[in-house]
Amino acid sequence: MEEQYGVMFCGHGSRDKGAVEEFQAAARGLKERLPQYETDWGFLEFATPVIRTGLDALRDKGVRKVLAVPGMLFAAGHAKNDIPSVLNTYQAQNPELSVSYARELGIDLKLIRAAGDRIEEALKKSGKSTSLEETLLVVVGRGTSDPDANSNVSKVTRMLWEGLGFGWAETAYSGVTFPLVEPGLEHAARLNYKRIVVFPYFLFTGVLVQRIYHYTDIVAAKHPEIEFVKAPYLNDHPLVLDAFADRVEEIRNGVNNMNCQLCKYREQFLGFENEVGLRQESHHHHVEGIGTGAVGETLHKHDHNHVHSYVHDHDHKHHPYPHADHPLGPKTMKQKDPVTLESPMKENK
Repeated sequence: MEEQYGVMFCGHGSRDKGAVEEFQAAARGLKERLPQYETDWGFLEFATPVIRTGLDALRDKGVRKVLAVPGMLFAAGHAKNDIPSVLNTYQAQNPELSVSYARELGIDLKLIRAAGDRIEEALKKSGKSTSLEETLLVVVGRGTSDPDANSNVSKVTRMLWEGLGFGWAETAYSGVTFPLVEPGLEHAARLNYKRIVVFPYFLFTGVLVQRIYHYTDIVAAKHPEIEFVKAPYLNDHPLVLDAFADRVEEIRNGVNNMNCQLCKYREQFLGFENEVGLRQESHHHHVEGIGTGAVGETLHKHDHNHVHSYVHDHDHKHHPYPHADHPLGPKTMKQKDPVTLESPMKENK
């Protein structure tokens, strides 16, 4: 008798209820595309159910081979360290299960087409006749401490710029690295284009997407002569769901290869040499399943009745980003982020 396969859709999690609802809608869409598998989902932090709850549900349904898919655009710390650590810990505690891990969405032509659709959707709603040659595109990525993931956003920008025919294009980031949204848009405004399209290259809404739109409004108010267009993020575009389904089948077909050639944990990446060989571990246990709520609320009112059968050291720290003080990075944000009301150095979700 063939062992039963199941799909585990692993989300980051957010304090924003809308983000959680959008992820769950995408999970249901993925389930509809893969009726041959039992499917469940869980979150790395804040939201519930947590990943191990979804794994429990699959195990209880008789699944013995889990195909775990990270709900991530690019492979940075969450996809490389945090989620694999959770999965490895669970498999060690449940040796009857086999857990295989899919690669991230990465640079995928389906996603480029989905991004193009979102941008064109925003342009149609603009209602103005400004030509593409007179329009500048700004693609905003999440921003991480992983230069490989950051560089992928720049590649997406170039593919959209060349594919759609904009007059110019720039890349900015919502946090951690540089340039951040406000200085990036201020730079774009000085290039004398009549219209600037701001496109968050994100899967779902959340604090960071709100931050992008907030700073767009700030810069737009300073430059009334320029039309600023806020394009929608990817969300559950059908091609996004198709790409997630592709990642599942890649595991089954044996072509599930994450790009390790430019991984800062494996290679001497310029400026990140001290991070080669760092231990794979999750940094999110302390916020696992604590719930969603208004940004700024105290969210640690969660029930710890569940039993942890492994030891967790809360003294861990993320490896410091070497350019945290870059003049176009997080220090450009004021003492308190106007969206989160927290320190701009925190990686808010």
